[in-house]
Parts: sequence; C-alpha cells; structure tokens
Amino acid sequence: MADAQKQNVAESTSSDQHLEKGAGLGSSSGMGGTDHDEHEMRMLGRTQQLNRNFRFISTLGFACTLMSTWEIALMTSAFALINGGTAGLIWGYFIVWMGYMLVFATIAEMASMAPTSGGQYHWVSEFAPRKWQRFVSYTVGWTSVLGWQTGLASLTFLTGTMIQGLLVLNRPDYVPENWHGTLFVIAITAFCIIFNTFLAKKLPMVEGMVLIIHILGFFAVLIPLWVLAPRSSPADVFTTFSNFGGWKTTGLAFMVGLLSPIYTLIGADSAVHMSEEIKDASIVLPKAIMWAAVMNGSLGFVMVITFCFTLGNILDIIDSPTGYPFIQVFFNATQSYAGTSIMTSILIVNITSACISTVATVSRQTWSFARDKGLPFSNFISHVKPGWNIPLNAVLVTFLITTLLSLINIGSHVAFNAIGSLAVSALLATYMISFVCLIIRRLTGDPLPPRRWSLGRYGIFINIGAVLYLSVVWVFVFFPIQIPVTPETMNWNAVMFGSTMIFAVGYYFAVGRKVYTAPVDKVKRNV
Repeated sequence: MADAQKQNVAESTSSDQHLEKGAGLGSSSGMGGTDHDEHEMRMLGRTQQLNRNFRFISTLGFACTLMSTWEIALMTSAFALINGGTAGLIWGYFIVWMGYMLVFATIAEMASMAPTSGGQYHWVSEFAPRKWQRFVSYTVGWTSVLGWQTGLASLTFLTGTMIQGLLVLNRPDYVPENWHGTLFVIAITAFCIIFNTFLAKKLPMVEGMVLIIHILGFFAVLIPLWVLAPRSSPADVFTTFSNFGGWKTTGLAFMVGLLSPIYTLIGADSAVHMSEEIKDASIVLPKAIMWAAVMNGSLGFVMVITFCFTLGNILDIIDSPTGYPFIQVFFNATQSYAGTSIMTSILIVNITSACISTVATVSRQTWSFARDKGLPFSNFISHVKPGWNIPLNAVLVTFLITTLLSLINIGSHVAFNAIGSLAVSALLATYMISFVCLIIRRLTGDPLPPRRWSLGRYGIFINIGAVLYLSVVWVFVFFPIQIPVTPETMNWNAVMFGSTMIFAVGYYFAVGRKVYTAPVDKVKRNV
C-alpha cells in the first residue's frame, strides 16, 4: 500500500512538472487559461484563440439559463396536457429527468476527457472504431450544428409568441399574424447578437447575474400560484391521465406527450461548446454540468407539480386564446391583467437570456466544426477576428440562419413548429452516437483518456442506461401531436431531419471527405 501511494505521488509530481514545462499558453498569451488548459489544448492539437473568461459560477449560470427548465416546462406544457394530462406531465417529467441525469453524467465525463468546443463530433472521432471515425464524426458534426441552429430558432420563436400571447390577453382585438412572429424572432435574435459581439467580454458576468434572476423569477411565479390559485386534489393531479390526442391507448398518449419534458430538459451539451472559454475546463465544466442538471431539474419538477395543482380544467386552459395555457392559469390565479403581464414578462426576460446563451453555444459549435473544414465556407465561418477573440463570423452566420428559418413561419406555422422537435431529435441523435462509441471503446478494452472527473466503475452502466433511455424517447419525438394526421397536425420533423442527413452524407462524399480534418488526426494523447 505504501509503495502504491509513493508511485501515485511520483506520477502526480511528474505530471505537474510536465504541465509546468510547457505551461503558459493561457497566462502568457493573456487569455486566462491554466496549466491544465494549456496542456489539454496541446494534447487535443488545438490553438487557444478564445479568451477563457468563464469560471464555475458563470459556467453554471450559462448552463442553467440556457436550459431555463422551469420556464420552458410552463411554455411547453400544452403538448403533455393533451397527451397525458396532469399525471402524464408530472410523472413524464420525473422519468425524463432521471433519464437525463444519466445523459448529463456521461457528457460530463466525456467533457473532462476532451474539453473542446467540438463536443460530440470530437468525441466520436476519438472513440469510434477506426474505420468509421472520419465519416461518423462528420455526420455527427452536421447533426449537432443542425440541432443547435434549429434550437435557437425554436427558442426565439417561443419568446416571440409569448409576447403575442400577452398582446392577445391585454388587447383582445389584436389578431396575431404569422409574419408578426417572424419579426419578433428576428428582433430577439438581433438583441442577442449584440450581447455576443459588442458585449462579449461581459458575457460571463451577465450569466452570473442572470442565474440570480432565474432563481428569483422562479419564486416570483411560484408564490402567487401557491397563494392565489385554486387547488385540485392530489388524487386528480397525480393519478388522472388524459388522452385528448386520439391515440389508441392512454399509455401511447403518455409516451407521445414526453416531447414536452424532453424539450424542457434538452441542452446537456450546451456548456460543452464553451469549453475553450472556461478556465480549468476539464474539472469546472463537468461540475457545472451536473450542478445544472440537479438545480434546473429540481426547479422544473416543483414548478410542474405546482402548475398541475393550480391549472383548473385542462380543456379550458388548452383552448386559451393566448396560445399558452400557463398565461391563462396566471390570469385565473391573479384575476389581474397587470399581475399576469408581470409574471409572464419574467418568463420572457429569462427565455431571452436563454437565447443569449444559446447564440453563444450555437456559434461556438458551428465555429468549431468549420475549423475542421466540415461546413461550406469553412474558412470564413472559422475566422476569429484579431483583438475580439470571439468567433464573430460564426455569430453573424448564426443570425443569418435564424433569420432565414424564421421566414418559414410566414408560409407555414405548422412547418416552423416542427423545427422545435427537429432540434430535439438532432441533439438526441448526437448523444446516442457518441455514447455508443464510448461504450464500444470501454468494451474493447482500449484505455480511456485520463480525466479529472470520472464515473469510475459505474461508468459503463451509466453509459448503457443513457443509450437505452435515449433510444426509446428519440422514437416518440417524431410522433405528431394527435391523430388522425392531417397536413396541419403532421410532425414534419422526420422529413426535415432525413433531408438534412441525406444532404450531409452527399456533401461528405462530394466535398467533405477531401477537406474535412477529423479531430482524432490532431490528437496527441502522449504529449
């Protein structure tokens, strides 16, 4: 035992000396990194181009506000209430949250192994069987870019339509038009772009402040509902399942309604794509990921239970002219237009803050993939403007893509709604593929890279559990909200997802395979 302890001390000392030898990229270049950051960037074959301004609290704030779990739980509640009812919403949320904990834990460990903005497509490149590394990594990179770009469009759209819902509440003569929603999307995205360009250096401070608003806003909404709203009985809330979607069984309706909590808790990899801007990323990042999963999951669960106790008749609030059941519940509780507007405005402010964080994540993911020549116009997208130390071009491209996607809403509100489930299906697919590659690596006996945050001996079981959970819920993300299916109720997610994947594979064989640099080609784990 004593010999083993001496050997561990010697290895630790040797490792520290090794870090000190080549240390300084973060400190000497003025970008704020540590010796560990410098060593890991060198090991991953990357050059430090972005400032490492994020610490633990700002990273935790970033992850929590981007997910905005309790806020989005209210915003997306209609889908679960139609397919599952109050009991379906509560128990569906709990099941999805527990499943996501396995996902968050797996991502946290992988982030500690390779803290890079590339995230999933980098991990696949390292862990997939050698002959598939390049192609699978490229496909996952495209899927991740697709998921985050469409996710931003979906989130800004939710914010815009909430504003429209408030207008309907306060001005019954207001008629919401599709093009109004598109203008709101463009305006909100433009506002978020300002924070990610001119105010980029203040972003970590903003994230810490927004975390406080996120928590205080939770109580500002929760307490009025507890005090003012009528209450349903526990038996009705926890045991009454509904099937208003016309499915053959209530069980199937419950599974379809899981899209609501799945969307609510999506974004496990959000902070991962900020890895190269986090100080001491390989330990700070996994800790922030897990704390965000616990904190946001808990706040969301309490809010979902409270909402189900105070919503009254499901059919009455689903048919609310505001388009959002929670706005109607706020009004029923407060009987005040001003009170309802204030409570809803809290959600609008918080979700707008989430959009700011999402722009950062989306642009970093897109920038990273372009850095490896994975996208058209990669040289332009991957350029980092000297002195700014942010992927400015990627931020501007993100604004352009969101603007173009928002135009879909003018022609078809139904098609644009499918973008939300498209974001979920794309991101879940990247999780599944990267986890499967990790499991294969574990089962083949190849040693995993060293990491400072580890799942230990339970890692393989957590990884397998995460894949089993994702493989089930991923299928139901493609289901429509109700049957019989018409062009208006069709979930066009499958068509959009399939079309994008066909284009990605075609682009790979036409162009990508000639220019794409797989991340594993740059990795030097022995440095």
